[in-house]
Amino acid sequence: MDLAPRREINRNLLEGRVHGPSTSGEATARALERAADARTVVLVEGVSDQMAVEAVADRNQIDLAADRVVVLPIGGAHALSRFARRFGPLGDGMRLLGLCDAGEETVFLRGLAEARVGTSRSRVEMEQLGFFVCVEDLEDELIRAVHEERVVEIIESQGDLRPFRSLQTQPAWRDQELPAQLHRFFGSGARRKLRYARLLAESVELDRLPYPLQGLLARL
Repeated sequence: MDLAPRREINRNLLEGRVHGPSTSGEATARALERAADARTVVLVEGVSDQMAVEAVADRNQIDLAADRVVVLPIGGAHALSRFARRFGPLGDGMRLLGLCDAGEETVFLRGLAEARVGTSRSRVEMEQLGFFVCVEDLEDELIRAVHEERVVEIIESQGDLRPFRSLQTQPAWRDQELPAQLHRFFGSGARRKLRYARLLAESVELDRLPYPLQGLLARL
């Protein structure tokens, strides 16, 4: 793909979005402004998670703004307790939902307990509160749901096949399985991570949505 069309695609995908070194802080600040009038706050670890959740909600004809739902990227799992205290029963009393990575499950469990958001000592109990765990993370869930060969086709459609093939030849990655290579490729740049979070969320068949997204959407 020529460079100019590729840049146009990238610009359209991120239109209206913050990006660059201050992406996380700016996205959180914008979501916090909207949360002032929210009834439900969905706490997610990062901006790519926010983009994916918003994309699948839109595809399921869920109007987050009309329903006064805000998806808030908190900048990492360790910030959960602070935001859950602010918006949950110890603070504004809003309805809380959320997603986290498998590696941060215990952090979320502890944070929810500290913020007095129900009682959860296990993943099952956390899901009953509306918080779902992604294995290993949401990108990994989406890669499996879309299917890895289709994901490579999406990469090619974005003009990114050459850099992806280059990554596959690197000593650290050439012997890895394709899903691991894809996951690494998406995580190797902030803009790329955001773009592909949205692309994968828009490409997955709705009847193949990852379980954590299914569970979250059912609560909205």
